[in-house]
Amino acid sequence: MKGNVHAEARAPLFLPNIAAPMASNSPTLMKHDRMQRQRFEQKYLITEDKALRMRDFVRSYLELDPAGAGRPEGSYAVHSIYLDSDRLDTYWWTINGDRTRFKLRLRFYDNRPEQPVFFEVKRRVDRVIFKRRAAMRKEHAAAILAGQPAAATWFARPDPRAPENLDYFLTLARRIEAHPKVHVGYFREAYVDPRNDAVRVTFDRRVGACVAPWLRFSTEMKHPVFPFGRLVICEIKFTNRFPNWFRDLVEAFDLMQSGAAKYCMGVAMIGEQRLGHRLTRFATEGIDPDTLLRLTEEDCPEAAGRAVA
Repeated sequence: MKGNVHAEARAPLFLPNIAAPMASNSPTLMKHDRMQRQRFEQKYLITEDKALRMRDFVRSYLELDPAGAGRPEGSYAVHSIYLDSDRLDTYWWTINGDRTRFKLRLRFYDNRPEQPVFFEVKRRVDRVIFKRRAAMRKEHAAAILAGQPAAATWFARPDPRAPENLDYFLTLARRIEAHPKVHVGYFREAYVDPRNDAVRVTFDRRVGACVAPWLRFSTEMKHPVFPFGRLVICEIKFTNRFPNWFRDLVEAFDLMQSGAAKYCMGVAMIGEQRLGHRLTRFATEGIDPDTLLRLTEEDCPEAAGRAVA
């Protein structure tokens, strides 16, 4: 990771709705799980102006994801609590470019306790992305992470794969002794093929990240950093062949692939030294983790000149 964090990157970028509860029609997010369980993906960092022009192009081939229908800019909020070891293993695997790696996250979409949280594993093997997840009831999430066996009533929806997927998540979490570390939230404008889930294009805006040592399924983000500023993350996702019109899109808008790992960039801006064993101890002892955010450069010299890719 090279280059210094610019001072303006930590400035309070206006994020009016990321802390607001989702609208009452948010169950549309849950009616059909369009998650691509195995896929290829390419990421591009683009300006808002280019994103708007690309949107018009994409709409010639795909339809707005129903989850964004009727919402401002066709976007819905996505929130994830990322788990990692005190060594920040999953962070460093990504930074070091390990070809086989995984991330652990608890994904949710609104504040309402009756809506599920998804225990999700995102695993990369070379260029292929694999995702497995289990929809669980929010009130049981802490008990599950503490090692209590999940009762059948703890699952939020009928899914024959869910028990196995949950066990897979917990096995990986135990392997690296993972704990909650960072809350990442953003707005997603997504386009899908109504006939199948083979192709998906997303535009992610206003990506924020904050320290999260406890399970707190709230869309409010406390003292967030904004690792991508006002840039938009465009992701092109496909399960089989790279569609010809994807190639036309890349060429027409002169797109260049870029790393845009939300969790990793968030960690880099917050500071690795603030998210290790001390954060776990603070959570265990009930100490306000904001204490870590108030460290000065004199207290913690390595916090100065934090670098991001």
